[in-house]
Amino acid sequence: MRGRGRPVRAAAESGAVLGLLAAVYVLQVLGILAGGTALVVVGGVLGALTEGLLVHRERVLARRLGRAQFTAPVRQLLRDGLFLGGLARLDVLRPGGQGAWLLVAVLGCWALHFLCQAVAGAVRTRHRLPVVTRNIDAHALRPTRSPPALFVRHGTLRLTGVGVLTAAGMAVSAGTGDPLWAEIVAVCCCAALLVGTFHLATWLLPRKRVVDDEAALAWLDDWLADYRPTVGMYFSGGTSSAYQANMWLSTLAALEERPLIVLRERFMVQKIDATDVPIVCIPKVAHLMHLEHSTLKVLLHPANSGKTSQVLRIPTLKHAFINHGESDKLSSCNPYAKAYDQVWVAGEAARERYQVADIGVEDKDVVEVGRPQLAPIRPYEGPPRGTYTTVLYAPTWEGWTEDPGNTSVLLAGEALVAALLEDPKVRLLYKPHPMTGSVDPRVGAADHRIRDMVARANAARASERHAPVNERPAPEAAGELERATRALDELTRADFGPGSDEVERMLRQPAPHAGRAREAAEATARWEAAYWDSLPEGEHQVVLGPRPALFSCFNQTDLLISDVSSVVSDYLSSEKPYAVANTSGLREDAFRAAYPTVRAATILPPDGAGIAELLETVRHPERDTLAPARAALKVRLLGPDEPPSLVRFNRAVRSLAAAAHSAHMPHEEEQAPERRPVDAEGEVEAEGKLNGSQTFAEALGDDERLF
Repeated sequence: MRGRGRPVRAAAESGAVLGLLAAVYVLQVLGILAGGTALVVVGGVLGALTEGLLVHRERVLARRLGRAQFTAPVRQLLRDGLFLGGLARLDVLRPGGQGAWLLVAVLGCWALHFLCQAVAGAVRTRHRLPVVTRNIDAHALRPTRSPPALFVRHGTLRLTGVGVLTAAGMAVSAGTGDPLWAEIVAVCCCAALLVGTFHLATWLLPRKRVVDDEAALAWLDDWLADYRPTVGMYFSGGTSSAYQANMWLSTLAALEERPLIVLRERFMVQKIDATDVPIVCIPKVAHLMHLEHSTLKVLLHPANSGKTSQVLRIPTLKHAFINHGESDKLSSCNPYAKAYDQVWVAGEAARERYQVADIGVEDKDVVEVGRPQLAPIRPYEGPPRGTYTTVLYAPTWEGWTEDPGNTSVLLAGEALVAALLEDPKVRLLYKPHPMTGSVDPRVGAADHRIRDMVARANAARASERHAPVNERPAPEAAGELERATRALDELTRADFGPGSDEVERMLRQPAPHAGRAREAAEATARWEAAYWDSLPEGEHQVVLGPRPALFSCFNQTDLLISDVSSVVSDYLSSEKPYAVANTSGLREDAFRAAYPTVRAATILPPDGAGIAELLETVRHPERDTLAPARAALKVRLLGPDEPPSLVRFNRAVRSLAAAAHSAHMPHEEEQAPERRPVDAEGEVEAEGKLNGSQTFAEALGDDERLF
């Protein structure tokens, strides 16, 4: 019931705001009809406050109103008209008298708003580049600091602010009968808009303008020729999918080649974690073809996307699908994989998975490279040594299909967590997938209920030991964590504010100093150690966000409970005990047969039965009969320990690059880079074109895509 309460409360709040909005207009109309000062004042002021609430807190409702063409500027225009009508009814706004100047000033605010919107559109068009970079010296593109965000991007916020101020002035004038107060406020707003618009227009001058598209693309060609990349990681995705690329950053940086990251969405440039690898975002498919004439030979793909087909058209490149994790789910054998030149997998099990799936991927194109990013995971060191047994519950998300076995959160999560929390010697770490609840709201509601369960268990445990809830760490540990956080933020935090646009970010994110990646890795390790040391002993944790990372949680854990996902395969590298929730509806023997990654796991039913016995095997390894099976399955899933995975990965990169070089050598003999001997084996998406014209919605201020 508590999980369903959140949507109900949200709907109730939206309904209340919508009712308040309707009441505002009714009051304003009644003020005109009845001529009551109180009605005019209350309606006008309440309307301005309601608009602020709507824009800042009820964005879903605001978007729905926008789809009905009842946007913020339209609402503001209606309120201003009714407020002026109320002032006229009160004889404050008298034709030909001093009050006429108030009408002129208010109309002047609207005229300047339209002018500012027109200038903002021109600035946005001219302060935008066809490529976005990070970790690259792009001074030749003449990047400058951002124009003021309030005037270039936040038209709705600016208009709302002016509306609140003018409403306050008109309310005072309505109460006093003197239009001077409203005139002063409106004139001041006009002056501020005029100064802001003039300042914004200076970004149209040559000294503040970036180079044109032709010059920017020529710069891209020159930079590629100078840097001479040989291998790149290509990534395209939504706002919550960056983790799929981030897990490969350390591997990409450790390659013996010259790596590059190629992105397609502008926002994704800042979603990529701290790295020294150069990043180039090329949004338009026509510009993407500039890669064809570079020294780039291999592109690695951690995920499939609609835009992947566009880069596959470049004939000079070879493509390898490296995935963002391996599991037995159908998504790990997507038929899209046959579009790549090779499919790189961790071990023999994945090779067989493609054979069984029979989706068109030939066995000769499957290359076993291991999982090089698993190096930070520490191996099994024996049973728990302290008071508590640390259990990590890391379920996956619901996925795009309706398969009930995708995630255990909805069908088994609460029962599993309840069974774990019943054991007084268990410390639970709950780390849900970052996309949990993004498709099915019921899963999101179950996730929140689990978080509530953890919070209540912590309160009960604190009460038992007479400690405060959310007990703070000791001063020494807290101080160390604060210092570690400050040091890590100093290395990874971007040197720009939230109002900076992508051009200013390019200016402030040039090529990093030598050794920054190593310093960041060391700072991350210190932060993780300080974080775990700062937590009160035995306190359960809900772990969200990028810190601490999943692998850091692995190293704190004695037992993993998860779903059929890549989390299981990665955790298996430690050879620690693990369990998998069976919410597929299959019998246990059929479940093990269908999903090879669970064959060395304890299978848990949706009701959580068997957790007490599982915990005993973790605490008493002599009862753990699955240890040999985990060791064997590790090799089968992840490949042998020797040669190391990174070595095998490097060999695969060089081999595929050599194949690309050989295929096009007659055309590229002079520009191909020197290579060491190899020792190992579209459709076009519609592009929005910017032009000088603006829609009526943009002119009114609907430029923030809130509606």
